[in-house]
Amino acid sequence: MLIHLNNRALLKLSGSESESFLQAQLSNDISKLDNSSVQLNAYCQHQGKILALFWVMRSGDDFLLSFPLDLLDSIKARLQMFVLMSDVTITDVTEQYLQIGVIDESQKDSFTLNENLSLVLADPKNLSNFEFTSQDYWDKACIESFLPEINSTTTETFVPQMLNLDINEIGVNFSKGCFPGQEVVARLHYLGKVKRRLFAFKSDSPLSIGDTLHCAQSKSAKASGSVVSQVKFGADFYCLATLEVEHKDDKITINNDQGPTLIRIHNE
Repeated sequence: MLIHLNNRALLKLSGSESESFLQAQLSNDISKLDNSSVQLNAYCQHQGKILALFWVMRSGDDFLLSFPLDLLDSIKARLQMFVLMSDVTITDVTEQYLQIGVIDESQKDSFTLNENLSLVLADPKNLSNFEFTSQDYWDKACIESFLPEINSTTTETFVPQMLNLDINEIGVNFSKGCFPGQEVVARLHYLGKVKRRLFAFKSDSPLSIGDTLHCAQSKSAKASGSVVSQVKFGADFYCLATLEVEHKDDKITINNDQGPTLIRIHNE
């Protein structure tokens, strides 16, 4: 199953210092990235909040960063600020590639996201050669795979642990060295207790990114969590959302205590 991911930007980083530059900016260990995989990386600000979540790919001596299109201008400008005198060139190549999501099938020259999902970068001239399925299938597959997304609504909202990026170090490597926000993220990992985690839910009522989760049993003055990504699929609505861990088995409603009920999907 092929899906045209035309809502994603693509930046290319080239130059002899591009790897060391990314190693100092992102949360995962870039040196471990091969030429056939997608590596999940958080790009954080100094307080550890995620500015963007990158799918990073190695292409020869260059690196490609895929992320939501609505963050392109702000993220490109911020990365450029830190290049300084380094031998790194950042180029917007969004229009030079088709980003194609692949579900449960093998494709030549694909980059593997996980056991079910991969990404293909194709020449836009070949657009007519592909038969695409609705984006909804990809969004639901990402929710089922616990693959979160950060866009302009949720940027600077979550620390990596709230999106489960620390579990099995899927998106954060704690031995790679410094990156922006690393002290905060590491302190929470080694000394703190993660109070909110990412869970999957479904509902029979519409959901929006940024909707708040509420639990009557919660003693927190804040909402118990918030919707990170969502999709309508068939008659149901699915989402990834952060939630206070201690209330994961309690009744959860959307936006207020009398709102629609969320049903947790037990596949995490």
